[in-house]
Amino acid sequence: MTSFLRSDRSRPVAVWLFVVAVFVFAMVVVGGATRLTDSGLSITQWKPISGALPPMSDKAWADEFALYQRIPQYKLVNPDMTVEAFKGIYWWEWSHRLLGRLVGVVFFVPFVFFLVRGMIPRRLIWRCAAMFGLGGLQGAVGWWMVSSGLAERVSVAPERLATHLGLALGLFVLLVWTGLDAWSGSPRVEERSSWRGWALGFLAAVFFQSLLGALVAGNHAGLVYNDWPLMNGSLVPAEYAGHGFWGTIAHSQGAVQLHHRLMAYALFIGAVIIGVAASRDRHLQREAKISAYALVAVVCLQAGLGVWTLMSAVPLSLGILHQAGAAVLLAAATGFAWRVRRV
Repeated sequence: MTSFLRSDRSRPVAVWLFVVAVFVFAMVVVGGATRLTDSGLSITQWKPISGALPPMSDKAWADEFALYQRIPQYKLVNPDMTVEAFKGIYWWEWSHRLLGRLVGVVFFVPFVFFLVRGMIPRRLIWRCAAMFGLGGLQGAVGWWMVSSGLAERVSVAPERLATHLGLALGLFVLLVWTGLDAWSGSPRVEERSSWRGWALGFLAAVFFQSLLGALVAGNHAGLVYNDWPLMNGSLVPAEYAGHGFWGTIAHSQGAVQLHHRLMAYALFIGAVIIGVAASRDRHLQREAKISAYALVAVVCLQAGLGVWTLMSAVPLSLGILHQAGAAVLLAAATGFAWRVRRV
């Protein structure tokens, strides 16, 4: 029994956290599809309990469609949409919200069970409680994001989309890291070499790049400047500047795409440096080297996928794969940062 469960390690708790992480990953992917299909504004009300059920009759569908017809997106973008076409975008948003509810249930019920049974290592209890709070906050932020597109815009505000995605990915990182801690227990010795700072810095850079990607998505900036490595034949797009500083960094299509490209180059170079340094470091443990090589491989795949997605003008399949790839890269960076702390 001691190999399966001890005071500083609980593998059942670890499995639970990894399962929740998979649900969050699915929610990120479905959220990406919801954004790519412009489905996020199809449900114009926030009903945490009653909203769990979709429309069950023709009248209910007509009522939902009537609510959608009141917002600018219908009037300016989809004035010819039928009820049947509306159902197509509605199901994406409903599925996204359903996954959010399922994440809450899959987290909360086992959390209470493990807590009552005393199976959660004491050092991880506060972290699990914080993750539950973060999940609840995510629901409120999701509605805050949707509400930005119901009155004056035809889509959600890019900065609110970035906040919503950032919270989801932050929760994902915490779940993966805490799951690894629960599986392996406290480190016997913590590595104090320079690897720790580099790995955490790279993880932070990947997270930041994900936020830049959300700004690209929120501004539909993947639909312009579809040549590479130049942008309409220039290193810097002619339409880089927006209205003021915030208008440039958050709302200019040229600026947000350029920033996302530059950060991608920086991550690629950083990953290559990490891979080479790991191969030459005789003191770096084997597991950490494997994590480093896996990280390099995922960065290369994600970079190639990003270029392919951009030059194809973001078709639905590639757009979903690219967002999923961002979460996979974040998991790889988390695993590497966690691994180099332990010997």
